[in-house]
Amino acid sequence: MNLTTSRAALVGLALAVTLSGCAALADRPAGHDANASAPASAASALHALAQLTVKGAAPMTGYDREGKFGPAWSDTTLAPGSGNLCDTRNDVLRRDLQSITFKGTSRCVVATGTLVDPYTGDSIRFVRGPHSAIVQIDHAVALGASWRTGAAKLPQQQREALGNDPLNLIAASGPANAAKSDGDAATWLPPRKEFRCLYVARQIAVKAKYHLWVTPPEKAAMNRVLARCPDQPLPTDTSTGVALPDLK
Repeated sequence: MNLTTSRAALVGLALAVTLSGCAALADRPAGHDANASAPASAASALHALAQLTVKGAAPMTGYDREGKFGPAWSDTTLAPGSGNLCDTRNDVLRRDLQSITFKGTSRCVVATGTLVDPYTGDSIRFVRGPHSAIVQIDHAVALGASWRTGAAKLPQQQREALGNDPLNLIAASGPANAAKSDGDAATWLPPRKEFRCLYVARQIAVKAKYHLWVTPPEKAAMNRVLARCPDQPLPTDTSTGVALPDLK
């Protein structure tokens, strides 16, 4: 299955909601609804959400993390940025951490760094070694959740790309990632409310790119979040997912 041009164009909508907007939510009057009196722009997350298929969750029959999505953090998938001789985990650590150092002479393996966790707002010191799982790489659309909403029907290569696509990956607190598990927007949202706009918009972008559907409770939860988000225009060049902006 090849991605259509119109679907690929929606990939960047994950960036459209909060580059300047979500931080402003804290200053909004209680009960303010940014979209109550104006229709959603065609370039907005709300518009893209409205285009997604809505149906119930499929069973988890046949789900197998490695068997169906390939080895974790593979550098040999069709995902943007693949083939750079660095595994996907290190790619995301380099993108999302600050003040990083590298192991040995390599510019690939991140040895230390600081994560301003988008999910909690905490500053987390990352040190490669026994405690490195304090920082984990989360799939915005969890792989289990993707399986329930259409990934089971994707070709193997697309599933492997989904598991390694920078658009779908966020460096985050290990405990927060564990609390999320394979939940969707109906069952888990980041504790840090200012990040929820971008988080939900990224989920919608991933679902649009990989032709996944949303369940009725998931769509309702996404609409509740986006109702409080500014309606930002879609940025240009959105299809690669490699050079995503600062997530903090």
